[in-house]
Amino acid sequence: MNIASYIDHTILAADATQDKIEKLCQEAKEWHFASVCVNTCWTKLCAELLKGSGVNVCVVVGFPLGAMSTEAKAFEAKKAVEDGATEVDMVINIGWLKDHKDSLVEEDIRQVKKACGKAHLKVIIEACLLTEEEKVRACKLSVAAGADFVKTSTGFSKSGATVEDVALMRKTVGKAAQVKAAGGIRDYKTAKAMIEAGADRLGCSAGIAIVQGAE
Repeated sequence: MNIASYIDHTILAADATQDKIEKLCQEAKEWHFASVCVNTCWTKLCAELLKGSGVNVCVVVGFPLGAMSTEAKAFEAKKAVEDGATEVDMVINIGWLKDHKDSLVEEDIRQVKKACGKAHLKVIIEACLLTEEEKVRACKLSVAAGADFVKTSTGFSKSGATVEDVALMRKTVGKAAQVKAAGGIRDYKTAKAMIEAGADRLGCSAGIAIVQGAE
């Protein structure tokens, strides 16, 4: 298993400096990770640094709460794609999901997907805040809205990815979308378990340690 090809090499901390972002991009090229995952203010820099490397530029939108207006999320996504993002990880409106405002949740995702153009859209459902029924509904709404991936977590809430959530999400979306596990994946054993449960991608800040663990 080429574990590096599953990894979105991630820095989403509020105090991330340019030096750290440059180091992230250098490491992603060196270790052949799938992408770097950053906040949208770093999109242009990452696109420049990674040009021709085969490493994708993944950004987060409406992050980490998801409680922004649909228009704001769509604008952020569109601007990021114009700046060079090839993947967008958006957070759903969790309050709307809990209120059973399913049409609003679906439209929120659909508008961001439209704004993404050719860029892939991953929808973060923040599984640790949801019941099993809500997780299933969030995944189905994401697929209905045209999402390319469903993603477990922001890594900024109560907990991150679990094997159980990944398996449930995989079962729910089938072949209609891919699954990304993120949050708390810090070693090879955990990463491997997520992939075995059905994850197609892993969001990690410990990507190098995970690859070294595999070796």
